[in-house]
Amino acid sequence: MPELPEVETTRRGILPHLLNAKLDGAVVRHAGLRWPVPPELHATLRGLTIRSVDRRAKYLLLGTDAGTLIIHLGMSGSLRFLPADTPPEKHDHVDLLLGPNVLRYRDPRRFGAVLWHVGAIEHHPLLQALGPEPLSDDFDGDTLIRAAQRRGSAVKLMLMDNHVVVGVGNIYANEALFHAGIHPARAANTVRDGEYRRLAEEIRSVLNRAIQAGGSTLRDFVHSDGKPGYFQQTYMVYGRQDQPCRQCGTPIRHLRQGQRSSYYCPLCQPC
Repeated sequence: MPELPEVETTRRGILPHLLNAKLDGAVVRHAGLRWPVPPELHATLRGLTIRSVDRRAKYLLLGTDAGTLIIHLGMSGSLRFLPADTPPEKHDHVDLLLGPNVLRYRDPRRFGAVLWHVGAIEHHPLLQALGPEPLSDDFDGDTLIRAAQRRGSAVKLMLMDNHVVVGVGNIYANEALFHAGIHPARAANTVRDGEYRRLAEEIRSVLNRAIQAGGSTLRDFVHSDGKPGYFQQTYMVYGRQDQPCRQCGTPIRHLRQGQRSSYYCPLCQPC
């Protein structure tokens, strides 16, 4: 699943092509995504100019004077900027028409979304209850300390709660916890304040390094230019069960948390 670094990489890739570009409308081949694509999308977008290309959590936000187009990549979605005469393939569901080019939305599993919102975007139901961005000034160790005060659940599950902080998905939660030396199954309310301050710094560091590497390549994810990401080559624990820890040589262990895989080093991350 594309996580925050992959979505941010996509945003940066499409930004030069979309900012101040005029939309000629849209072609909707398959409207049955996670939520139905608005049937009037072509007429709504025709003639509008894209004024901003932003991201909130894992949502891409294309702002115009009339409203905001919300795009979510779901489990396997991607965006490509292509010549308009490029033949669509089986899973190419939506095109944004941009003169001689298109921004093409592909989603083999159809768990993503292309939605239209009029009004303040922060009031959209999908966005209004989200926590702070992990790369913003609104997020720090105190954010985690406050969230953990009454939580006996595992610290990794807290990190993946979008009401606490957005975009710290499974891969990057595993990696940040390793760098902070915190076991993923440790109860959130037992982690010390100093550990949370270090964890917040490691979350920011891991995400920034992943963005610089172009994200990770898992399943169907590629950049907007079709190239893969490379951060997976530097994973310390994720997906490395039974392999030696890059730091101490101890075999990496695996456990299931909330139906997701967690990986950790029992020596570097004592419970």
